[in-house]
Amino acid sequence: MKRYFLGIDNGGTVAKAALFDGEGAEIGVASTTIPFLAPKAGFAERDMDAMWEANCGIIGQVLRQSGISPSDIAGVGCTGHGKGLYLWGKHGRPAYPGIVSTDARAWEYPLRWQRDGTAERVFAKTYQRILACQPVSLLAWLRDHDPDILQEVRWIFEAKDYIRFMLTGEARAEITDYSGSGLMNIRDRCFDVDLLSEYGLGELFDALPPLVRSTALAGRISRRAAEATGLREGTAVAGGMFDIDACAVASGVIDPENLCVVAGTWSINEYVSPRPVTDGSVMMNSLFCLPEYYLIEESSPTSAGNYEWFINYFLDSEKSEAARLKCSVFDVAERMASEVPPEACDLVFLPFLFGSNYNPEARACFAGFSAAHTRAHMIRAVLEGIAFSHRTHLEKLLARRGRSVVRLTGGAAKSRLWTQILADVFELPIETVAVSEPGALGAAMAAAVASGYYKDMREAAAHMVHLAERFEPAADRFEIYRRKYLIYKEISDSLDHVWSGFSP
Repeated sequence: MKRYFLGIDNGGTVAKAALFDGEGAEIGVASTTIPFLAPKAGFAERDMDAMWEANCGIIGQVLRQSGISPSDIAGVGCTGHGKGLYLWGKHGRPAYPGIVSTDARAWEYPLRWQRDGTAERVFAKTYQRILACQPVSLLAWLRDHDPDILQEVRWIFEAKDYIRFMLTGEARAEITDYSGSGLMNIRDRCFDVDLLSEYGLGELFDALPPLVRSTALAGRISRRAAEATGLREGTAVAGGMFDIDACAVASGVIDPENLCVVAGTWSINEYVSPRPVTDGSVMMNSLFCLPEYYLIEESSPTSAGNYEWFINYFLDSEKSEAARLKCSVFDVAERMASEVPPEACDLVFLPFLFGSNYNPEARACFAGFSAAHTRAHMIRAVLEGIAFSHRTHLEKLLARRGRSVVRLTGGAAKSRLWTQILADVFELPIETVAVSEPGALGAAMAAAVASGYYKDMREAAAHMVHLAERFEPAADRFEIYRRKYLIYKEISDSLDHVWSGFSP
């Protein structure tokens, strides 16, 4: 009997469910946008009940479209955006709206902890820089601004752990997500009440669920979830993983050989290593879904989410053109950008809609406008600016290891022009993956292991991961992009002190 595996991916804006067979073939995909709430400037929230209902809807949709019997689905795995915060209450309902990883309300806390020495003390256990969007910062914000909420919290979840809880009724904290939360002692691979007390959050220790590994059996589909989704009661559910781990394993990055870049809402740049980087030269160390490795990460909310915003707000005529041609507005935008060679675009875009690489107060902007610039120049500048932001992170990673091939996923990987720009800016070869939903594939791979279909993630990758195209960097463009990258950095650095003058 042929067996199938369901991957569920809850990103910053879209929820996706994708069904795969044991060879990694994508059998069906369904997706929906989860309503976004912004009650105040800097807030990024979602209704957790609506999020669960959206997940039920796409799971049912992919089952109907694929025609696969629920009894043939051997396992389910969840992934989703890291950081953010999803609180489950003692009264059996969400205690607060879900907070997405682009939320900036807690921007002051990392700065405060840096000044008072807390950041330096906790680094010995967390191996990571504290970010405003991490659960630790958001919990501290709630403690100081809405303390009654924390009194009602039963479980502290990340996005995918909340969805897995709704599927199984079992509260679990999967290690890849929680090791990037600021709440976990990565050195000792455990939760640590003394660590929480450093932040003034010690009373929340009991709200942290039991830890579980990515490929472990974390529960089974409950009767209630089966009725809501159409899945078979008792189906195995894996621990799952943080989406940056899921995209890495779906790209075949299961050892230290290659780099992984995810160009989605966040600029994710990473590699795996048997040892953490503990000298403070990189932003994040977390535990990888293969337990013998750490994930070494440089990241910021500076990637394809900026491009989507630009498309949505400034390309109305191009949307009409795309409708006329029966294609995507992204296809039209890519064609326009391709008509502007890199040496002819001297417009610079800083992709800081949700904060910069290292400054949560930064703002996005164009620099260098003249009367000669068109929307085509603007499109190309956005694509290049995002590539430059990725390079800022990659330079820190490459200083720790040799240069290698980049495995690329995310929105940029769907654009041949953008992928080539990234290869030229990085001065590295890029390989893409033959799957439309790599995050969901990584989650499905975990489900294939948790259900016993494969013995481990390496065996799952050998069967389920398939590469698509390879893009070689164009050496004749290196000098062009090096010059433009220096200008990008000079503009970014020169404005860094300005952002604090804007309202938070």
